[in-house]
Amino acid sequence: MPKVIGLTGGIASGKSTVSELLSVHGFKIVDADIASRKAVEKGSKGLDQVRATFGDEAIGEDGNMNRSYVGDLVFNHPEKRLELNEIVHPIVREIMEKEKEAYLEDGYNVIMDIPLLYENDLQDTVDEVWLVYTSESIQIDRLMQRNDISMEDAKARVYSQISIDKKRRMADHVIDNRDSKIELKQNLEQLLVDEGYIENATDHSQEV
Repeated sequence: MPKVIGLTGGIASGKSTVSELLSVHGFKIVDADIASRKAVEKGSKGLDQVRATFGDEAIGEDGNMNRSYVGDLVFNHPEKRLELNEIVHPIVREIMEKEKEAYLEDGYNVIMDIPLLYENDLQDTVDEVWLVYTSESIQIDRLMQRNDISMEDAKARVYSQISIDKKRRMADHVIDNRDSKIELKQNLEQLLVDEGYIENATDHSQEV
């Protein structure tokens, strides 16, 4: 029986890397970030709602959402974040549900790649939760390097989410990403072996 697995983590924890590795092993990925972009893509009803709520400044010259403007707005004004979520979340859920059901019908195990799974209380919508774990200090360091931002800004983004250590206590399985990518790959493959998804670390097929 195919499973629905919620994959989550904290910002800059390495979840995208794990998602890519899981796709190599035959899992089908339903990505919340991709669905969020589709929800407000050029010409969509979602984008029309964004314009109506946040004004013409929320739309760039190319007709796409001005992500920089909207991002700054919702990050600094929690009430605006709620307004954006009310527009985007129902559309995202519909997109992801359709993708998930299509993959399950074809017999695949499905990874629901949801960065804010716990923040949005979605843990009960999946069979189990896998958390990509790293320490908060590593999150901050990686975020500073990746986004070229100050420590203060990096901390603000990390602390805007539920702490990675609290998520670790809530998850069904933890994938350790405090070291190198090679060790991350080994940690993930050990989990796949332990859970019966692959027979050994060199097996890139999936039994369904």
